[in-house]
Amino acid sequence: MSQTTIPDVDQIVHRYLAVWSEPDATARERAVAELWAVDGVEFVEGTRFHGHDALVDRVAEAYGLFVASGEYHITHDQHVTVHDDIVMFTIQLTYATGPRVDEVAWAARVFLALDDDGRILQDYHLTVQPLPET
Repeated sequence: MSQTTIPDVDQIVHRYLAVWSEPDATARERAVAELWAVDGVEFVEGTRFHGHDALVDRVAEAYGLFVASGEYHITHDQHVTVHDDIVMFTIQLTYATGPRVDEVAWAARVFLALDDDGRILQDYHLTVQPLPET
């Protein structure tokens, strides 16, 4: 069981959200290494990203698709649940501009299983609100 404390959890969630919005590739790579364990894994939409290299590529691709254009911001619903070494919250893509600014365009429940150092061992995204079809 992790010895993670509530302030640590708030920091983990803050850093987790920030990595998806990081424009600098070097800073993004460093943030992935600080957040995920070396053998950390993310599961999203039936795809598995294992290890730092795969996670760096995954985060960079998501940044390029959703944040770099300025169309979306990464946010969360402000409700964070902790049970032993599991952290759960809802990550969101909110519209950054236009008539729907600040509305949620996409959302997923995130479950993070942390190691004893507070790094992510397993990261699960379960979509609860798909992106609208374009």
